[in-house]
Amino acid sequence: MALGFAAVILTGAVLLSLPISSSSGESVGFYDALFTSTSAVCVTGLVVLDVGNDLSIFGQIVLILLIQTGGLGFMTIATLLFMVAGKRITLRDRLVIQEAMNESGLSGMVRLIRWVIWMTLAFEAVGAALLATSFVPDFGWARGLYYAVFHSISAFCNAGFDLLGNYTSLTPYQLDPVVNLTISFLIIAGGLGFGVWRDLFKNRGHFRALKLHTRLVLVTTGGLLLGGTLLIAALEWTNPGTIAGMNFIQKIQAAFFQSVTMRTAGFNTVDLAAMHPETKFVSSILMFIGAAPASTGGGIKVTTFVLMGLFVSTVAHGRENCVIYKRTVSHATVMRAMVVALISACVVGVDLLLLTIAEQDTAFVDLMFETLSAFGTVGVSSAGTPNLGYFARAILIFTMFIGRVGPLTLTLAVASGQAKKSDVKIKYPEERVLVG
Repeated sequence: MALGFAAVILTGAVLLSLPISSSSGESVGFYDALFTSTSAVCVTGLVVLDVGNDLSIFGQIVLILLIQTGGLGFMTIATLLFMVAGKRITLRDRLVIQEAMNESGLSGMVRLIRWVIWMTLAFEAVGAALLATSFVPDFGWARGLYYAVFHSISAFCNAGFDLLGNYTSLTPYQLDPVVNLTISFLIIAGGLGFGVWRDLFKNRGHFRALKLHTRLVLVTTGGLLLGGTLLIAALEWTNPGTIAGMNFIQKIQAAFFQSVTMRTAGFNTVDLAAMHPETKFVSSILMFIGAAPASTGGGIKVTTFVLMGLFVSTVAHGRENCVIYKRTVSHATVMRAMVVALISACVVGVDLLLLTIAEQDTAFVDLMFETLSAFGTVGVSSAGTPNLGYFARAILIFTMFIGRVGPLTLTLAVASGQAKKSDVKIKYPEERVLVG
């Protein structure tokens, strides 16, 4: 799967580096094209190009196709192409789809892919229709509809790319409730995960009938959205550079939008560089946690975050088993969550150290913000990604790629390793080791 993503990234980089992809008719350069393609396929949104001004219509269409491929997943697109071509889906393909979609069984994989595609198109169509009510009056029918479709796909796939130009993101629409709420809804919908939506439709929203995974995702997502909104609002309430000049409702709307986008997408409606360092720190935590498994978002995933807290609570209370909602979570699952979180923290730490060495003139909090934005495939920036040097951009390319395929790949690797039966016949004696 990682090789599939890499192949799509390189193909996208080649296409974006063509003169036809540039609005000026001259190539943007392979390095910037590679960064942009990586950011699109990894549904991040960090940019070194002004997408609305530097790319031609052809380049923007290539970009949105890369975003859609990254959001749905390489195997989903590959399966769709096989289905269109009339080719048979092999057992190996079904196993990869099962892993990518976080499914427990092999039956119905092709039907699942069809459902995922139709659900994605439905959400994006509804989002485009709603966004058109704001964009069409401002840009006319043709451009307004085009903008609506582009931003709807970008939001549902949690990518955060925009066409408004001058690196402004959605700040021109910071007071528009339609744009704010529609984009927020699409980001949340894409970040919940396809399995969660399937479970919700199957059980018609009856909470007790839902799978444990679905319940954990919904409750944790709701808690993070509420907590993030309150913290951002409290920290930025009197900041003249962000929301101080707004009325009460507008402040809550702006804080809610940032709480949504900080976990999974890359849009912003306020000047991120003007945010207080405390707000950037809180936002960095939200970015590290990310969205749900098998979704269009990144991060360590909300279920990993919950299982980490559950493990700490279990140990603190001296209990043997991790129990939540009257269900026992296996030790293997909890250990996989801990491994993913630990290795993710190590990756972020090493990348942040390298960025700090490479960009000594940039504030540490801004570099931390940038690193976690790349790892969480979020795409917001307070340092100004185009201002970073080539080495720093190379670090971010690596971080975005690991953030998109790394945690899942690590989880599967640990899972497959634990699934194998041990051939060791000897059990060695235990001995105490002091900790803490």
